[in-house]
Amino acid sequence: MAKRFGGRYSPGGTDETPAPAPLDSARVDAGAGVKANLMFLPPVVLAATSLGSGPVVLVTALVGAAILGLGAWLTREGLRAEAAYDDRKVARRPALPRKMLGSALTGVGIAIAGWTGDAGLIGAVLYGVAAAGLHVAAFGIDPLRDKLVEGIDEFQQDRVARVVDEAEAYLDTIWGKIQTTDARALQDRVASFCATARRMIRTVEEDPRDLTGARKFLGVYLMGARDATVKFVEIWNRKKDSDARAAYEALLEDLEQNFAARTERMMLDDRSDMDIEIKVLRDRLQREGV
Repeated sequence: MAKRFGGRYSPGGTDETPAPAPLDSARVDAGAGVKANLMFLPPVVLAATSLGSGPVVLVTALVGAAILGLGAWLTREGLRAEAAYDDRKVARRPALPRKMLGSALTGVGIAIAGWTGDAGLIGAVLYGVAAAGLHVAAFGIDPLRDKLVEGIDEFQQDRVARVVDEAEAYLDTIWGKIQTTDARALQDRVASFCATARRMIRTVEEDPRDLTGARKFLGVYLMGARDATVKFVEIWNRKKDSDARAAYEALLEDLEQNFAARTERMMLDDRSDMDIEIKVLRDRLQREGV
């Protein structure tokens, strides 16, 4: 969707110049790269070049094109899942190895494409193996291990991973919905709130013991923010209701302040725990005459 740029010196602009969105909220789509999108070109070429062939070759080529298309889609989704995994300090490995499935399907699709040509069976298999290998070389494989923090039991970290996944899904929905509006300043306001919420998420990931105090924020409050955003966007896209916008911005302000205050409190508690541990250690060393 095209966005209108406004400001004091823009035609029809106002004195209100939107602040740029925080970088940690304007997340780059890992599946939107040129390399990933080029994977959708071979199935199109295969389908187009088989249109003048006989019925058997045509159907076989269309099946191969469908397999290649599915492999390209899985590869793109695998890249997105890997980016989310890399972005977090506590994360579970992807349940479905999308990139590896994409490699296998790419090999099968290219083998079918080779067979519909003049490569023969052995040549088609070799083409397929080569294509699968090149796919792995280009995109790699999926993460195969859970990402954990040392010193914290696996059960607690699994709880954190589930809560973080849920919170990130709420934030992605909020950000995706608000981008469908034409209110650029409001988009920046939502980006600021998402950045504040993600600071709490990162704090919990660094120390899963903070989960108890943050769970209501990352669950109930973000769910409410998501529902409010969905309702507001429906109203705003239908009718530019200034009262609804004011109420929504007030909600965002209140939520952001509460998230920031709670995150600061968790960080202070962590500092207090560290100070206590240092004091206990010093007392022990003094008693032992060190």
